[in-house]
Amino acid sequence: MTEAFPEATTEFIYDEYAFLCDKIDIQEFGKVFLPIFYTVVFALGLSGNLLVVFAIVKEGSIKSITDIYLLNLAVSDLLFVISLPFWAYSVVHGWTLGNFPCKVVSSLYYIGFFGGMFFITVISIDRYLAIVRATYSLKSRTTNHCLLIVFGVWVMAILASVPHFLFTQKLETSCISVYPDELKNIWTVFCNVELNTLGFFIPVCIICYCYFGIIKSLMSCKNQKKTRAIKLILIVVVVFFLFWSPYNVLIFLETLKHYDFFVSCNQVKSLDYAMHLTETVAFSHCCLNPIIYAFAGKKFRKYLYQVCLKYCPFMCFCGPCNCYQVSSSTSYSESIVNSNITVNTNDRDGSVFL
Repeated sequence: MTEAFPEATTEFIYDEYAFLCDKIDIQEFGKVFLPIFYTVVFALGLSGNLLVVFAIVKEGSIKSITDIYLLNLAVSDLLFVISLPFWAYSVVHGWTLGNFPCKVVSSLYYIGFFGGMFFITVISIDRYLAIVRATYSLKSRTTNHCLLIVFGVWVMAILASVPHFLFTQKLETSCISVYPDELKNIWTVFCNVELNTLGFFIPVCIICYCYFGIIKSLMSCKNQKKTRAIKLILIVVVVFFLFWSPYNVLIFLETLKHYDFFVSCNQVKSLDYAMHLTETVAFSHCCLNPIIYAFAGKKFRKYLYQVCLKYCPFMCFCGPCNCYQVSSSTSYSESIVNSNITVNTNDRDGSVFL
């Protein structure tokens, strides 16, 4: 989510090196590659996260704290992916919707991004409390506290997006960030540092601390099923790091570019190409969130079969769906909790992981 997102992916003529470096080849590459990629991420992200929202709200009903966090994570990802078709169209045809829609779409993009990062972090903390600090979590993991945290996360996501909203505007045929000339470098660096810090460094530190604390706690458990729980934890951490670290490295290098660390045309063009590729990997993570945080749960898969049987019976072609049953008294998140590392505060031995 680089501050230079609209600039790096829709128009390059405003780049400070444009007068020195011909970027027509990069623009042509972007016009072919980016719309296809944005469309695929939009389709997968929209369908996966809508299914999670549907399962929680309409079918499972919100019964637990994890329900609420997962619901808000899905909503954040939806806000993010909703903006992608607009950027895809803008890459090919330019921005034609006016200044206010430009600000709105940009705001959805950044609020969805920061919200998604923050809720992934909150879910990690919640799991840590439920497993490692089980006694303490009996008092801290309450619905009222959860709602306050959710409200706080959305406020933080909106505040983090304010600079992008203020400076994003329609300029000729582009929707880009336009900073005052005398403060251009300062604001560009500030927004990039904000993305690196709030959007990656702090979340990844908290996630690693929480999940490795959980692994340490599980290692002391005498439970044969703990191996799968540990594998799921490692998947969450490794996937998050692999998908987001290259892109954040590129954001950092883009920041250095403003201090003349990269001055040759080849270096600048290489950065632009690398930004496209790492952006591809990073944006794809929103499609994986439903899989990592929901679909990996065994009981949720059973529940998903029930939904398919009820609303799309023709999709149940791999065997009788009615053999998968989840008690109506079990909330959607509890099925995830039991199989996807989030445990009940009374089941610290790991007996409910799978």
